[in-house]
Amino acid sequence: MDELDRKIIGILQLDGRASNAKIARQLGVSEGTIRRRLKRLIEDEVIQVLALPEPSKLGYTTEAIVALQVDPGKIEHVAAALAGVPEAMNVSITTGAFDLFVWVALPSPEALHNFLLGVVGNIDGVRRSETFVTMSVKKRTFAPLS
Repeated sequence: MDELDRKIIGILQLDGRASNAKIARQLGVSEGTIRRRLKRLIEDEVIQVLALPEPSKLGYTTEAIVALQVDPGKIEHVAAALAGVPEAMNVSITTGAFDLFVWVALPSPEALHNFLLGVVGNIDGVRRSETFVTMSVKKRTFAPLS
């Protein structure tokens, strides 16, 4: 990945709908160059082209980060189980006091309660969880690369 790739990614982070022609004009290269670069970036899984939804506008008014302590040797198992549930927006293996963080979006506090008891509570290897409920979102984006 070189500087041109980084600039392409930066433009798409600000405007995911930017056309190849627009990106090419901004960067002073051909549209074909942009098309080839984007194809490679996507195939190499450097980027994903997707829409970043606002969960509350889709009816998911309860968001939380669930921090988990997991039995040694079960971290990958627990992470895979949580990655397979639709409520999980992000699953990360971490260092520190918790082994995993899971960002979830759900339609209600009751749905969060059911998720914690019915999903998290039934995964073999979960020792302890602590839930941080989002009170207000001040920024929801992915910052452009510097």
